[in-house]
Amino acid sequence: MGGLVGEGKGKAVLRACGCAVAGLFLIAGCTTDGTPKGGAASGSPGTSATPSGTGASGTGGNGASAPAAGPSSSARVAMPPVDESKQPKTAAEARDLLGRSTVAERDLGPEVVRSTPYESGPGRWPVLDESCVWQTEGLPDDVLATSTRHFHIPAGDGRGRVRINATVTVHRNREESGWETARAMEEVLRCPEQKRREGEDLKSLWGGAFYLGEQMNEWTEDAFTETGDYVSEQDGGPYPYTWSQAQFGPVTVAIAAKGAQGVTNDDLTVYVAHGTGQMMIQAKQELGKAAG
Repeated sequence: MGGLVGEGKGKAVLRACGCAVAGLFLIAGCTTDGTPKGGAASGSPGTSATPSGTGASGTGGNGASAPAAGPSSSARVAMPPVDESKQPKTAAEARDLLGRSTVAERDLGPEVVRSTPYESGPGRWPVLDESCVWQTEGLPDDVLATSTRHFHIPAGDGRGRVRINATVTVHRNREESGWETARAMEEVLRCPEQKRREGEDLKSLWGGAFYLGEQMNEWTEDAFTETGDYVSEQDGGPYPYTWSQAQFGPVTVAIAAKGAQGVTNDDLTVYVAHGTGQMMIQAKQELGKAAG
């Protein structure tokens, strides 16, 4: 892990760049629990996404969307304590939780469809090697199960195909899920240029994170986001790329989005923020203690 993370998970130096997380939810017009204001975005990439039931969101000189009407208090899910009795103890229990915590295409927007292949198996794990190339390996000891679903928004209306991945990982305990975020922070410092697979690269990566209570983070125990450029032999580029991860107890959830021609980073942010927030709500409902 090295000294970048420091004691425990520590106040890593990357948190100085944590404004990326605040910007992620400000641009998307989200509440502080990670849910988009006014519900799911109805616009498609390349257009101004206007949440259903709200007025149009203008864009100011700082690039942030003008405030939209927020959801009712019933749409907000506070940070409950984790109910240890609900926490998965076996791989089978973890795989069952995966299915109840991740998102489907309808949760991301009406224009989002499944990709092929759709869902990865729960027994493989991505690892960034010393050469900054992503590999897949068997699950480490601290992970009970993980799964990634693949979606896309078909090309059309002057823009290219947008790719979206949603990942849920169930660790054995909260400490190990926290270390997953710490490793992500270290990886972006170590490898600002990464190879996803042959013919597909991520460039100029930077990121930041906030613990619960820091800046705008009132919706997850630890929030991390990473942005940069996506380049591929198939799709061209560079195009915007963004990835957001959140933690609740032993669970981490993440959304990654790769842009295309005619798609801005702000367009991607709507889907990333909405998907991550939705999965966090589901994780809290599955593992949180009931009120009273």
